[in-house]
Amino acid sequence: MHPISLTEPGTELAPSELILNPDGSVYHLALRPEQLGDLVLVVGDPGRVQRISEHFDNVEHRVQNREFISHTGTLHKSRITALATGIGTDNIDIVLGELDALVNIDLERRTPRKEHKSLTIVRMGTCGALQEDVPVDELVVSRYGLGLDNVMHYYAHEQTDAELRILQAFLLQTEWPDNLPLPYLATADPQLVATLGRDNHVGMTATAGGFYGPQGRQLRAVPSVDGLNERFTAFRHEDLRLLNFEMETSALFGLSELLGHKACTVCTVVANRLRKEYSKDHDAAIGRMIAQVLERLVG
Repeated sequence: MHPISLTEPGTELAPSELILNPDGSVYHLALRPEQLGDLVLVVGDPGRVQRISEHFDNVEHRVQNREFISHTGTLHKSRITALATGIGTDNIDIVLGELDALVNIDLERRTPRKEHKSLTIVRMGTCGALQEDVPVDELVVSRYGLGLDNVMHYYAHEQTDAELRILQAFLLQTEWPDNLPLPYLATADPQLVATLGRDNHVGMTATAGGFYGPQGRQLRAVPSVDGLNERFTAFRHEDLRLLNFEMETSALFGLSELLGHKACTVCTVVANRLRKEYSKDHDAAIGRMIAQVLERLVG
């Protein structure tokens, strides 16, 4: 995914567009530029931030605003921010926009900078497996994020040739229903995938716009398309399979590509949708994920 255009450096951004708090911090994250690490570990669950920062050698800054909690500190001389995004691609839109503003916009002058800074952003989440051979408590690393949400349709972008080939294969094989939003495809940073994917499951991740109906779950309300998950499981394109469902990756990858950041997602499988299984100790499995990601990224 590539940007068609970006706001020119030096363009003054109105107070209604770039909203800042009285202390100069960005509106939702309540962070100032000096409070952000170059490595950002994003999680949906606010309680997971503390679990990550417990591994730090020290924590220099903590802040909470709404569901957005961040701890910034160091581990082995690497400066890291652990940040809770809350659930959903709508929150990822907020988080990526404000993270980019912290490093690529002069907040005092309210203008994009000429010099670009790239963050490394890694999501550590949970997911439901869509393949029988992806057991609970194991890890899935996302090479691609399949957007079943609508976020990236609101940004000026174009798909790469590789993304278009995969997307067209998906639409044809699944006989994509006309009543559902048109999917998009976004790509992870290849080096991060290589680093984090070793000995883990690597493939495509479907990002849903909700937890129940959008992921084919039925409580009292009935999904509009029957058997959609089975079509997801059956999808094949060369060596690529659709491995899992979650709710943030597509927008994380898409906005990172547009804004020039490196992104990847690692998820602990807490449910296998085909086996109808749920993890008996997902808390321990998430702990193992956190330890592995930190070890591979900062040693």
